[in-house]
Amino acid sequence: MTATQIPQVTDQEIITSFESGAVPEAGFHHADHVRLAFAYLKVHSVLAALEKFSAALKQFAARHGKTQLYNETITCSYIFLIAERIARSSTVELDWDRFVEQNPDLLVWKNGILNRYYEDATLKSELARRVFVFPDKIR
Repeated sequence: MTATQIPQVTDQEIITSFESGAVPEAGFHHADHVRLAFAYLKVHSVLAALEKFSAALKQFAARHGKTQLYNETITCSYIFLIAERIARSSTVELDWDRFVEQNPDLLVWKNGILNRYYEDATLKSELARRVFVFPDKIR
């Protein structure tokens, strides 16, 4: 089967797969988080996407016994960054591949985009895990 014959997975299918628990812990990395957030934003309004994405991530973390890894500040920041990038896109029907092409910086985790806005200690803080913390660094 060639790449052109591989059926595209819809945003809703990505969401459903994640919410159903079909996504393994070991196979869910930063780029997958961004892809999932993108899917929620393509299907829902920003605030609804944030609520659903946050709930799904918390459920995923709980399912794998890693609730301490959920971070409200990171979750909110990425949802709003991705929503802004979608809104700024000049592409009429923005799909995931085009989004990645236009926004490769969002897929970098180590020393990624949040390091422009936050001190490392802030993002790792218990407060940032529990509630959204406003950026504390300007470059």
